Amino acid sequence: MDDDLDDTGPAAEPGASADDGDLRALPKGIRPVLVLGKVRQILEAFAPDRPELSFQDIRKATDLPPSTCQRLVANLVAEQFLDRHGDRYRIGLRLAYWAAPSGAGLDVSEIVHPALTWLRDTTGETACLYRREGDLRVCVAMAETYQAIRREMYVGKLMPLHAGSASRVLLAWDDAKAAQVLARPLEPFTTSTVTDPDLLAVLLKQTRQQGYAMTSEERDAGAASVSAPVFGPAQALVGAIGISGPAQRITPHQGAEWAPVVVRAAEQATRLLGGRPGV
Repeated sequence: MDDDLDDTGPAAEPGASADDGDLRALPKGIRPVLVLGKVRQILEAFAPDRPELSFQDIRKATDLPPSTCQRLVANLVAEQFLDRHGDRYRIGLRLAYWAAPSGAGLDVSEIVHPALTWLRDTTGETACLYRREGDLRVCVAMAETYQAIRREMYVGKLMPLHAGSASRVLLAWDDAKAAQVLARPLEPFTTSTVTDPDLLAVLLKQTRQQGYAMTSEERDAGAASVSAPVFGPAQALVGAIGISGPAQRITPHQGAEWAPVVVRAAEQATRLLGGRPGV
């Protein structure tokens, strides 16, 4: 027998909240509508490199029972969430119209602020979002640490694009800009600044493979940081989110422990911006 597409799961536990970093956790006592999760599975089967899928492709990607998948796909077409062309399916063009108001009146710094606040509160260090501006990176949003000893940071601060973990992230997911940076002399800011383009190229590749970057005293003596990428719709790189602070607190060992936390915050910011983590 086909499963009930209108089923609901158990209500959220009395102690459940968004405090553990899940910024979209259901309010206490609200029961999840499980069919929405199945719909999301189907929609997330599509990607910029997989714009068209057959029914079998969708089945394989979602692992849903055949009858359930068939009913959902048919209904998604009827409701214009999907468009059908012969035996192939695409994300419905109507979705773009529905999604258009989501960003109206909001900027990236406002949207990702909950992720920055959670990251600051979880690690105790200043959390920032950086974006590339030409040949520099700029801090566009932040949640400052409550600790007395802190790394000096403010919204609007400009920094070099080849030093620091956020810069490494911004270059690791931007091949064209990385090629430009690696083709010119790399200015040293401290004795730890990477000035060898071949070494930096290797480090950029490593950053992309592991999903984050961690640096110490590359731009400022006595400072360290950990950063991860934030993506928007169509897998476009939006920026880098990270923590920074005194190297005596963000030691290599502590930085490695916090790296998954930073990645999680970046994934939260990505979801808030309508992107998909794990690119």
